[in-house]
Amino acid sequence: MTGTEIETATVTETATEMGRERLRRWRLVLGGGGDGDAADGTGHGLSGRDAAMDRALSALYGSRDGARTGRERSAGLGASAPSVARWLGDIRTYFPSSVVQVMQRDAIDRLGLSALLLEPEMLEAVEADVHLVGTLLSLNKAMPETTKETARAVVRKVVEGLEKRLATRTRAALTGALDRGARVSRPRHRDIDWNRTIAANLKHYQPEYGTVVPERLVGYGRASQSMKKEVILCIDQSGSMAASVVYASVFGAVLASMRSIGTRLVVFDTAVADLTELLEDPVDVLFGTQLGGGTDINRALAYCQAQITRPADTVVVLISDLYEGGIRHEMLKRVAAMKASGVQFVALLALSDEGAPAYDREHAAALAELGVPAFACTPELFPEVMAAAIEKRGLTGVIPTP
Repeated sequence: MTGTEIETATVTETATEMGRERLRRWRLVLGGGGDGDAADGTGHGLSGRDAAMDRALSALYGSRDGARTGRERSAGLGASAPSVARWLGDIRTYFPSSVVQVMQRDAIDRLGLSALLLEPEMLEAVEADVHLVGTLLSLNKAMPETTKETARAVVRKVVEGLEKRLATRTRAALTGALDRGARVSRPRHRDIDWNRTIAANLKHYQPEYGTVVPERLVGYGRASQSMKKEVILCIDQSGSMAASVVYASVFGAVLASMRSIGTRLVVFDTAVADLTELLEDPVDVLFGTQLGGGTDINRALAYCQAQITRPADTVVVLISDLYEGGIRHEMLKRVAAMKASGVQFVALLALSDEGAPAYDREHAAALAELGVPAFACTPELFPEVMAAAIEKRGLTGVIPTP
């Protein structure tokens, strides 16, 4: 063969291989009645690992009511714990962890597998994440004693991962905010805030030397060991706020570990529960919640308002989608009163990694008129939000409003 013929053959072979890969992917997307050999119009059958992946997908995303026609996915996980355990093992073998978590969530939603999570062997087989923790917490009251220890172990694994991911950044951001809040006019050299010092002395710029000669130094004071700030986390525990409850509990425990911040954690539905005494262990906090039920924000804020002794040094963080079942005008009146007394008030529509949440837009607009912007916040940005609130800075530029 000539060089041109070899090159042409190579290009043809590459194009053919790309075509096969494209058909393979479409076959996995379209399914084939759970049978790897069924081509489902693609002309491409599956075997080996691909066939096993197809069976795992068919079990979850196949037709379950027989109403659909053609070669469609039609298997199911059934009701037996062994078959579910095998399926959980299969998806962990064939798919990455992030995909496994999505498939588990879909299985719980689509196939009603929540009851199976009450069995210890099921919990040991699942890939734990924030959403699974939320599901376990919603099942807490129905959970048999034989499962509770396993459930706590699963929740603790997730919580410890979140603490490792978030604690250092949170402590650093808030410690810096507390130190900056204690500025002094005669700082030691290592405590000088050079940016603010230069800004305060620009009028003393010396052109001949090309420098600023500071007449007044601005520095950071060292935060004393006494209590400087009070933070109240007021968390809506309705079912839609499950991920927010998990993250807020972890942050509450981190804040409680800082001696210069007094932290109170309050959860509510139509009743109010103060879980501050459990803050040493966020797992205890989470199992002290009761996801689901109605919402009475006004009652929760009334309780929080009664706990405030130093308004100017207090930050209240309301984490709620603002769907109020209580007395709306009283809720807004309480927020206005706290703001007027000097409290820094922050309203988070969600504290999670999800996209834009569903929330009561009318209540969000009413809070904005009181100077309380309501926005969703990712866990990574929460430390910056708290630092801004502690320093009494505006939140513009920290995170976007919805």
